[in-house]
Amino acid sequence: MEVERITERLVLRRWRGGDRDPFAALCADPEVMEFFPAPLDRIAADALADRADAMFDSHGYGLWAVERRDTAEFIGFTGLAPLPAGVPGAGGVEVGWRLARDQWGHGFATEAAGEALSFAFDDVGLDEVGSITAVVNSRSRAVMERIGMRQADLFEHPRIDEGSPLRPHVRYLLTRTEQTARLPTAPLC
Repeated sequence: MEVERITERLVLRRWRGGDRDPFAALCADPEVMEFFPAPLDRIAADALADRADAMFDSHGYGLWAVERRDTAEFIGFTGLAPLPAGVPGAGGVEVGWRLARDQWGHGFATEAAGEALSFAFDDVGLDEVGSITAVVNSRSRAVMERIGMRQADLFEHPRIDEGSPLRPHVRYLLTRTEQTARLPTAPLC
């Protein structure tokens, strides 16, 4: 399934072989992976890229590679994935993102995730989309709020060790109705 989305500054596209090296580098960056249990080695990063891309064929949605339009540089991923078992909303769909550290602070995560939400509601036909992160991950929580999501649940992530500061998690949520209410409407003629 070939699905590409273009925003003002970004291209959301299927993964390419040339994405592997920069993706492995960002997954190995301790700052990028600060709110995950550990950075990923090359084998794990390649496996994640394979799963992310394969979701488009199996689910009709997935995690796109994100490329800057001005430089054609791969900068990370965004898109939709099934919420894991054991968390609030399990079986539903979440929007997520991960960008290279040198791309932070430019609004790319907000732009990319916002486009992924439009795809979720307009193309996939979902009624709601969630997003989860560690409670202490203020940067991702800020993106969730900027794209219109609201805090829905606090929970202990079952896949993170007890006692870890990353175990307390939060789920944000946006419904189709809430998304529609946020969008500007065209004036009636």
